[in-house]
Amino acid sequence: MTERLPLFPLNTVLFPEGRLPLRVFEARYMDMVTRCLREGAAFGVCAIAAGEEVGAAAVPCLVGTEARIDDCDMSEPGILSLVTRGERRFRIRDHEVQPDGLLVGEVSWLPDLPHEDIPDAQADLIPLLTGILGELGDRVARPYRLDDAAWVGARYSELLPIPTKARQALLELDDVVSRLEIIQTYLRQHQLLPNAVP
Repeated sequence: MTERLPLFPLNTVLFPEGRLPLRVFEARYMDMVTRCLREGAAFGVCAIAAGEEVGAAAVPCLVGTEARIDDCDMSEPGILSLVTRGERRFRIRDHEVQPDGLLVGEVSWLPDLPHEDIPDAQADLIPLLTGILGELGDRVARPYRLDDAAWVGARYSELLPIPTKARQALLELDDVVSRLEIIQTYLRQHQLLPNAVP
């Protein structure tokens, strides 16, 4: 089963339960946001595989995340400021560009990642993330679930200073423990975590 979903290709990656502020000014996206607000609907955020955020419709990566609008404000004329949160992951099966330039996808929903406890081998990730969350405050959506490997991996994936391509690969990964292992390796390589004791 597939579902039609308006798509917003961006130079970023949204993760389930993540928080993404957006500034919307192009007519196609203003119309999309207006429809979503009126109908209580969501749209899809996907990283750009080729093209640009502004202008002609970009080619999206095939896996993205449903975005729900939590807050909307027009503090500047002609610019909508949104706060969105990530919900389900999806895979684009087909897509088309509408006459107004909006990309619409036929998407299928990917299974939710299972809750798994943090393995002992990755327990050193928790104090560092706890400190980061304390500094970021409400820029990270609550509730915090520091005992959930999927949640911890998603928060690191969106916060680390890594290329969009690497972030996208982490989004597409279904094995939540493997994702933690990759993140742990990165943090150790960059001396943000102590190396494992042999």
